[in-house]
Amino acid sequence: MPASETITKKTVKAVRTGKNGTSPARRKRQGAAASNHSAPHAAPAPLSLDDPSLFINRELSLLRFQERVLEEAQDEQNPLLERVKFLSIVGSNLDEFFMVRVAGLKGQLESGTLESGPDGMTPSEELTAIRDRVAALYKAEQDCLRTQLLPELKKEGIHVVDFAQLTKAQTEIANQYFSETVFPTLTPLAFDPGRPFPHISNLSLNLAVLIRDLQGVEHFARVKVPEGLPQLVPLQSTPEIKSKAKTKSSKPLYFVWLEQLIVNNLQSLFPGMEILEAHPFHVTRDADTAIQQLEAGDLLESVEEGVWKRRFADVVRLEVNDGMPQEILEILLKNLESEQGDIYKMKGPLALSRLKHLLSIDRPDLKDKAFVPAVPAPLQPQEEGEDIFSAIRGQDVLLHHPFDSFQPVVAFLQQAARDPNVLAIKITLYRVGHNAPVVEALLEAIDNGKQVAVLVELKARFDEESNIEWARKLEREGVHVVYGLLNLKVHCKAALVVRKEKDRIRRYVHLSTGNYNSVTAQLYTDIGLLTCDEAIGEDCTDLFNYLTGYSAKIEYRKLFVAPVNLRDELEQLIRREIEHQKNGGRGHIIFKINALVDRRVIQLFYEASQAGVQLDLLVRGICCLRPGLPGVSDNIRVTSIVGRFLEHSRIFYFHNGGKEEVYLGSADMMPRNLNRRVELLFPVQDPKLIRYVRNEILDTYLSEVVKARHMNPDGTYSRDPRYTNPREMNSQEWFIKQAAKRAAAD
Repeated sequence: MPASETITKKTVKAVRTGKNGTSPARRKRQGAAASNHSAPHAAPAPLSLDDPSLFINRELSLLRFQERVLEEAQDEQNPLLERVKFLSIVGSNLDEFFMVRVAGLKGQLESGTLESGPDGMTPSEELTAIRDRVAALYKAEQDCLRTQLLPELKKEGIHVVDFAQLTKAQTEIANQYFSETVFPTLTPLAFDPGRPFPHISNLSLNLAVLIRDLQGVEHFARVKVPEGLPQLVPLQSTPEIKSKAKTKSSKPLYFVWLEQLIVNNLQSLFPGMEILEAHPFHVTRDADTAIQQLEAGDLLESVEEGVWKRRFADVVRLEVNDGMPQEILEILLKNLESEQGDIYKMKGPLALSRLKHLLSIDRPDLKDKAFVPAVPAPLQPQEEGEDIFSAIRGQDVLLHHPFDSFQPVVAFLQQAARDPNVLAIKITLYRVGHNAPVVEALLEAIDNGKQVAVLVELKARFDEESNIEWARKLEREGVHVVYGLLNLKVHCKAALVVRKEKDRIRRYVHLSTGNYNSVTAQLYTDIGLLTCDEAIGEDCTDLFNYLTGYSAKIEYRKLFVAPVNLRDELEQLIRREIEHQKNGGRGHIIFKINALVDRRVIQLFYEASQAGVQLDLLVRGICCLRPGLPGVSDNIRVTSIVGRFLEHSRIFYFHNGGKEEVYLGSADMMPRNLNRRVELLFPVQDPKLIRYVRNEILDTYLSEVVKARHMNPDGTYSRDPRYTNPREMNSQEWFIKQAAKRAAAD
């Protein structure tokens, strides 16, 4: 094999052991010095950048992210109910992982697709590795719940108890709740020659019940645990007991799992029968339903049909209690048409996403402290009657959510709806949620005679039903609604307001890294820009013409638009940093993204590192690149931050020989974002805002200690050794404090 296609023994050893000669902490301390290098790393190892050993498997990297979320549930520095929240998030994330990722791999196997990815793993090898990793995650989840969270909750007067542990008084309360509330909602379904095996819906929790009739014949029945009721039944009317817990209530709180309550009242569902045993099971089905747009005459109807079909898709996971006997398991496997490899046995409650029900407990002392988001100074009226449009004319405005309020975005659309000089509003809606003030503003605009055009992306996974509902409501009120583009998911976030001002037309634009969702704007970190820059306004007009009409435009003035020019423009900017480095400059790239999967981008990063460019990659979730490989990625550092808020903003920084450039946008570095979605990257042009993003936002993230995990060459992650000290840098808490200072000053 030619030398150019080999990897040195040192590199291979680094990949296998996860070591590259320095610890993550030491690499972090050396980062500033490394960024000042003006020459490439000495004697880089020649190798092919197509070598599979240079890539980490995407699915296994995504499971590593779940491990990092689980660490937040295990971290005693976090408030107790926030730890419960993180454990429920792991459960919810694993549900989606199986519905989409595992379902996709199983689909590849069934179709005979045996192609391996950049990492060289076949679908079969991936499924085997996934099973081992998920089994370990499940064990860690249950251990966290049993040995950490439940005992700590008990100390605080919050008791999640087994039904058998209830006192006589508590049992009476629980059984009364069952009779009055639960029993009417239950429908026991028998399985015998006259009654087929009942349909088990996706993500449903069920009871497999074995009974014996008066003739001594055993029967199988299924009882579905109602989804619309509290999964942890509160027993609030218990007598007061002495407790050392430092609660704000004189009474401790008791909860029992709903399925246990049902199991202990099964006799009322099967009168005259002998209940032999009952075991919970949880079913996950394939939710990666492809929408056959080319054959669909109506995209709205095809999406509705796809959502409906999910209920009957193949089973990809069957979670059961470890006490379920084999004969009952065989009944489930046969009738669910599932496989032995789909079974996961638990030693605790199933579907831990249900722990979210505990978050409604009124114990602010066990939750993150509330804060008041700031409103940027330019958006605060300086004179009576001053509107948001005059503020935007004065300067571009950056909003860093949730530390900056989302209300100015809503106000921007509300003022546009009411302003007699506004002629038209155009917007893309991806995930808006159920309570949507943005949509209400659009409906008000229609009532006031404005032209309103909305692209509602019906294919936003797991938000299809909500988006269908909003699309129909908007259409009924006279809004021009577009459902999406053929074979492309519209993921960009843009709003355009066209306003008549004296003898001219001016365009006001809001562009963002996040959705027009007022709820998630308080939970996710995102950045938005308000501007009336003419070139950006013209680009947005061209973009909406592309989305709502027929346009083959391939050139934009300032915006990068996928799948038109975004990939090419980004690659050119990366190569420009390489050239700066080769010409004696200091090449430096900082990307803050959710995922790094795309092979071409990863290979270009490797080239940049080999040339001596310093790359700081803040990658929240999936990262298929291996940092710290000698001669390949010595100059690349990868950090994942998992904290109170979901890191969702995407920031792209280029040193550019001292003429710094910053872009923000909706795209991650994944093939689907760059090739199969409509995405936007937009420039930050005001020098003050560029410095703010670089010095205040990116530098703060790069200084993170408490919530940072540094990626090792083997794909594992290491905490900064200083993280146990709560006084060390916590970027999100720092942003909250800065917002409080701004709010106080205003």
